[in-house]
Amino acid sequence: FLNQDAMRSDKGIKQLMDFICIVQAAVFPSLMCILILDHFTTRLLSSCCKMSDLMSEGITIVEDLHKNREPVPEMKAIYFMRPTAMCIDAFINDFNPKPKYKAAYVFFTDYCPDELFDKMKKSCAKHIKVCKEINISFLPLEAQVFSCDNAEAFKSIYTPNSQDRDQTLETIADQIVTLCATLDEYPGVRFKKDPNLNYGKKLAELVDNKLARHYELDDNSKKKGKTQAQLLIVDRALDPVSPILHELTYQAMAFDLISIKDNAYEYDADGSKKEALLTEEDELWVKLRHMHIAEVAGLAHSHWEELPKILTCSLMFPISLPQKNVHLSLAEDLMSHYQKNVEKLCKAEQDLAVGADAEGQKVKDPMRTLLPVLLHPHDTTDKIRAVLLYIFSLNGTTAENLNKLIQHVKIEYERGYILNWEHLGVPILSTPSMFSFRKQSRRDRSDEETFKVSRWTPIIKDVMEDAVENKLEVKDWPYQSECPSAWNGSRAVSARQKHKGSSPDDLRSGSRLVLFVLGGVTYSEMRCAYEVTHANKSCEVIIGSTHILTPRSLLEDIYKLGRQPMESFTIEEDKP
Repeated sequence: FLNQDAMRSDKGIKQLMDFICIVQAAVFPSLMCILILDHFTTRLLSSCCKMSDLMSEGITIVEDLHKNREPVPEMKAIYFMRPTAMCIDAFINDFNPKPKYKAAYVFFTDYCPDELFDKMKKSCAKHIKVCKEINISFLPLEAQVFSCDNAEAFKSIYTPNSQDRDQTLETIADQIVTLCATLDEYPGVRFKKDPNLNYGKKLAELVDNKLARHYELDDNSKKKGKTQAQLLIVDRALDPVSPILHELTYQAMAFDLISIKDNAYEYDADGSKKEALLTEEDELWVKLRHMHIAEVAGLAHSHWEELPKILTCSLMFPISLPQKNVHLSLAEDLMSHYQKNVEKLCKAEQDLAVGADAEGQKVKDPMRTLLPVLLHPHDTTDKIRAVLLYIFSLNGTTAENLNKLIQHVKIEYERGYILNWEHLGVPILSTPSMFSFRKQSRRDRSDEETFKVSRWTPIIKDVMEDAVENKLEVKDWPYQSECPSAWNGSRAVSARQKHKGSSPDDLRSGSRLVLFVLGGVTYSEMRCAYEVTHANKSCEVIIGSTHILTPRSLLEDIYKLGRQPMESFTIEEDKP
């Protein structure tokens, strides 16, 4: 039911998710039907389909699997759901003791465990006309971005003595395998070696083993070999800086500073509240989202009424009035935040993150950089972010110094915002063994044109570029399994990939690099996938994670790790 070549087009992952129309046409093209979804598949379809798209294919009703529904015995039903015990039980209840629908066409997001399949078959086999595993248990958020839609995985993985860590990693591995199956890729797998935690290594092992089982036999009963693709698994501790900085590109800034839930942005229009979805359906959003806020504001150059004309000329497509209103409002909101507070924070944050000021002079005393932020009446969250950047710049600080910082920010009873980073393997308190700590080297980007308040480049961009150029050190990035030959981002294609000439799609069909960030991915890191793909058209970079991070959501997740109610923490002083 899936077009395996769709991922190679400009729309990428998103195009594949129109599968429901194909399913309906293949099963009963001339009949009206009901579509029944669980929570995850509702989000999955919402990311790529509109109700009008479904109605045009004969789907008249969309229902929630877990809610009470009136029987419609004259209609057939498509069930699209995860193969979980909860979903299977809800399905069985629809047909016992009396069927709610004429027949059931069941599609699972991924592999259904034998015990659950047998339970379903035993209870209502006579009502099931089709039962298939679609292998799509991830959310296609953007053309080159996917999510496991599992923010709770952060707590399960990083909580000390977690009881469900192994099961969570198993589930994530299954989801990554369905992504590879959708892409029709059997990648080589590598992971970032971590001396403190081995979650990335464990996940790499699980994914590689599950991929081997998935591709054990193809339709011709022949084993499938590795394709020209590479999967890199990295842990959030690789780069603790990028999720904390105030990022000033349009998309990242919007989700950091403005309350946007499920991509819905609320704004004023003619004295009334309106809501706009910031998705790939909005072409202007797609064109602007990776631009620096200074560039977005500069397009209009304060003449806001001229923006439609300017943007139409610059971006080569017509701008509608609703689009204009949405992005004028959003740009003004962001500039207001920037001028009020963020501008004062950015210089100090960038100096601490980069380790040098805008003129290239090394920051010799990070405390002198931090102090103005602490003395200014910024809100507590911004001060916590600055303190963390200070600590990251030193690779950990002394207990005495940390106690003073915590008292200054007045978070004596919320120390977990800072201390709990150690559960991710990020050093907070310095120890004698840390004197041998080797800080990872960065690519020289001194020749790249940047804004003084946006000099930091996410570490994952270095990783992407090194992977494309085959420069990743094996000692730091061990192979769980290798590609058929040395992977270097060349345009060599596997035997089963079609050669299409020199179209833009073909330029990205040579190699594919998939990065999975365990513990959440940031909007700035998502942007890097597009930048590297654009710069190296012979390689398409796809990035995904358990969920998408904002600075505030990450801090809350960190705080909840190992938190004990009404408990205050004390840090032992360094002893001579």
